[in-house]
Amino acid sequence: MSDRKTNARIAAVILAAGQGKRMQSDLPKVLHAIDGRPMVLYVIDAVKHLAPERIVVVTGHQAERVEAACAGTGVAYARQEQQLGTGHAVMQALPLLDGFDGTILVLNGDVPGLRPQTIRRFLDYHRAQGFTATVLTATLAEPGGYGRIVRGTDGRLLRIVEHKDASESERAIDEINSGLFCFDADELRATIGRVGRGNAQNEYYLTDVIGLLAASGRPVGAYCVDDSREVAGVNDLGELEAARRFVAGSP
Repeated sequence: MSDRKTNARIAAVILAAGQGKRMQSDLPKVLHAIDGRPMVLYVIDAVKHLAPERIVVVTGHQAERVEAACAGTGVAYARQEQQLGTGHAVMQALPLLDGFDGTILVLNGDVPGLRPQTIRRFLDYHRAQGFTATVLTATLAEPGGYGRIVRGTDGRLLRIVEHKDASESERAIDEINSGLFCFDADELRATIGRVGRGNAQNEYYLTDVIGLLAASGRPVGAYCVDDSREVAGVNDLGELEAARRFVAGSP
């Protein structure tokens, strides 16, 4: 395995394959605009501040349209022809990162408020702790449909449970998965193939990689963001307007 504490190599995978049915539009979700620019471009810009060796954007729904919007950014594309979950999406991107042995950042393409300095602090924490995988979390008074962060009595991260698979006690947890991860590239490759689809959505969850690593004794961790609005995903028009206000600096 690579030396996680000293290896400064970075690559990024941005998930942008979803349709976004709740947006009430034929436009792919990540192409909905804030200040005239598609949301996914804000995420690409934020990641570029870290000078990654490669950025892979995973496309699916109306892939050509999303790729055209990203033209000129220098990113590579991986196609997710069937949307079988976040784990499946990352599987499509990994062949484009063959031979890369640093840290792989995984982000969603619908978080336009994410700041470069937050990603940097998150990455620095991941490296300083020597984790094989780290998830960026947030605390929400109303966690809604987000995945929950399950910790042991000692505070150690055990797993992430998706809302649809969570018990009532797990749904009471207010710490949520933002969808942003750091992974040791070698550990991700070695583990993601063990993820199954035995869940409420019949999908390959990227979050299951965390649980598998933790169960096998690998060090995993969580870093809680200061302002949850940075990692708020956009799933409907109301959330799009909230993201616009946050990006513009309005209350």
